[in-house]
Amino acid sequence: EIISGYLLGYGIFAIIQTLLIVGYSLIVFKIQILGSIPAIFLINLLIAFTALALGLLISTFANTEFQMLQFIPIVVIPQIFFTGLIPIDHMLGWLQPIAHIMPLYYGANALTGIIAKGQSLAVLYPDVLALFGFFLLFLGLNLLTMRKYRQV
Repeated sequence: EIISGYLLGYGIFAIIQTLLIVGYSLIVFKIQILGSIPAIFLINLLIAFTALALGLLISTFANTEFQMLQFIPIVVIPQIFFTGLIPIDHMLGWLQPIAHIMPLYYGANALTGIIAKGQSLAVLYPDVLALFGFFLLFLGLNLLTMRKYRQV
């Protein structure tokens, strides 16, 4: 109940945030989108819900807000670098496989495919399935760890 409550509550916020980001990108930045806007919306929501589930999982291990803030550089910043901000194939060989265990890697691949290449979700299903798999993994781990580490 706690996990679904958080996901629902913050999920509504994520929907609004996604609408604002996509709308702002289209109207203000006039980004040329070759693919489907609903597909972009769907991928952004999947990224948001995966991030929510990961955040909930990490918060299970933090006793204070300050401890939670200490996890940000450890979890969030590496994901940003492995989204393609720095091309993965230009990284050292031992770093390249790490990208594949980062949820944002798959989200960025899917969004790039839709926005820049006009690809459909059918073409991008491996990235979409991987992202959904991370969501389910984090959700399952939340259920296990919430019972173990928190008095529910």
